[in-house]
Parts: sequence; structure tokens; C-alpha cells
Amino acid sequence: MYRTFYDKVLTHTDPEMAHHQAVTAIAAAGAIEPVRRSLKSTLGAGFGPAESTRLSVFYRPVPGTLGLAAGMDKDAKAVLGFDALGFGFVEVGTVTALPQPGNEKPRLWRHTDVRAFRNRMGFNNDGAEAAGVRLATLRGTVPGRAAFVGVNIGKSKVTALADAAEDYRASTRQVARWADYLTINVSSPNTPGLRDLQDVDALRPIVHVVREEAARVAHRDVPVIVKISPDLSSSEIADIAEMAVQERIAGICATNTTLGHDYGPGGLSGAPVKQRARDVVGLLRDRLADDQIVIGVGGIENADDARALLSAGADLLQSFTAFVYEGPSWPGAINRSLTGR
Repeated sequence: MYRTFYDKVLTHTDPEMAHHQAVTAIAAAGAIEPVRRSLKSTLGAGFGPAESTRLSVFYRPVPGTLGLAAGMDKDAKAVLGFDALGFGFVEVGTVTALPQPGNEKPRLWRHTDVRAFRNRMGFNNDGAEAAGVRLATLRGTVPGRAAFVGVNIGKSKVTALADAAEDYRASTRQVARWADYLTINVSSPNTPGLRDLQDVDALRPIVHVVREEAARVAHRDVPVIVKISPDLSSSEIADIAEMAVQERIAGICATNTTLGHDYGPGGLSGAPVKQRARDVVGLLRDRLADDQIVIGVGGIENADDARALLSAGADLLQSFTAFVYEGPSWPGAINRSLTGR
């Protein structure tokens, strides 16, 4: 039914408006306890925690292998709703130190022929302070404390690259206390110059200040992950992996959207990045330490795709695009399949 509704109705709506309406509806469902419980016991039930031995980087078990990628719940408004739908964990953001409107519209496009989305959103969000307030409220509830939540942080557009580390520090200060882990996003193609921060000489000080500030405000070691682009060369990926090993960060998330397409401006997600995501995950697994994790993202459309990324070396998975194409029952179904239920 959802696929028919998507094909006949949603494809004829503005994609960004549809995105906002969907997140609003999911947030509302998560906020109403009987609705949330009903969803959790049906769509979001019947699977167990992620099983990778490397997940000891976290202080508690991850409830499921497939989580929601950053970009959907930009402002931490709908965590409980996404949790109820069957995502094992939810990564909110990207959050920036300063509130910002993002790039001019249009900035989100569907490419249904290849089951993809293209976006040049530009980290539109309410800012780290607002996200921190919402996350504090979330963690003040029993279901909010049970949810496994990562926070994706990026550089504010107006901040010079030379000042990027302090910008990331400012975001960390607001959200780290409430996060199960932090993801340093240096790989979006939609903020000018951001991908330059994937150079290890630029990335290393950002890692330092995020870890330092997170430990200071949270009074614990908050796992820190770096999210990288699929468009990096093998040697660039190897350099980042070497830095990750040297700095003993929790792991790497691979991958973000790609600029390797002919559709127009912005990064492409979904089925077209499937093979590249697997390749990058494999490169990372060969180079990271045994106790560092890889979060695999890109082109997961079904359980076989999920297993292929796990076989390539991923410990956890994330998705965004296929969830939109497949509908609310999809994340729970994938997680149940991965645990054999």
C-alpha cells in the first residue's frame, strides 16, 4: 500500500515539503504514548541487539543493526517515532554550532528511476543549542533514555576553515552530554570547503577538540566517529584510517553522498552508491584496528544489501533513502531479517 501511495501521490509533491511533513508526523506518533507503544510492538518489534564484538566501543548494547542515517531528523524532533518504527538507533543532525537556513531552494530532488535522492540542503538546522535542549528533554524520559542516539555535527557555513575545530567544539559542548556517540561530519558536498577537512592535517585537531570537549561536558568518554565521502581515493581513505588508529577514535562512518553523477548540483544517495559504499567499507575494515567499528551507509534496499555491507566489514548500518522509498514498515523488517526473525 505504501509503495502505491508513494508512486501515485508522493512523487507528485515537493520532496522537501514531503520530508518535513513526514518528520512532523513521525514526531507526533512518537510523542503520543499509546501510538508509540502500538508502533513499537508491531512495526518495531521482534529483533535483537547488534552482535558485532567490536561494539564494545559503546557503553551499552546497540538495540539493532540498522539505524537511521543523519539528515532525516535534523533537529532531534522525532527520535522516539523513528525508534518505534524499528530503527535500532537514530543519528540526528547534522547539527551546526550556529543556526542556519541552508542553501537556497530547490535543494532536494527525487530520482525514482535509479531509486535515489539528490540534495544540496547545506546543513539547514536550528543550531546545536536548540538540539541540546531537545535532547535533554528526550533523555529526561524513560523511553528517551532507552533510545540509542548519535549526534552528527558539522561546520557552520559562516565559519572559516581555519576556525573549524572551535566551531565543532561549540557544537560538542551543547550536545555531547546527551549522545551515545558523536559523528564528525566532514564529508557533505553542500557546505563550501567542508570536504577539505578530510585531509588528515585538518581533521586531526577537530578530532582532538571534539573528544576533549565531549569528555569535559559529559564526564565520560563519548565515542567519536568520523563520516567520510565515497569520492575519496583509496590512498586518502588509507590516510584517514591511519589517523583513526593513531587517535584511537571509535570508528568511521562510510559513506556520505557522492558527487560522481550527472544529475545536477548536490550529492546523490541511494542505490547508485551501493557498490562504492561496499568498497569503502572493505578498505576501512582492512586498515582499522580490530576494536574500531565501521558504520556502513549507502544503497541498502533490502536484507541482502544489508548483509553484503556487513560481509564487507561493517559493524552497524544506516539508511535514509530506502526508508523513504519503502515506507514505515521497512526498518523493522530489515532488522528482524538480520537477526533471523
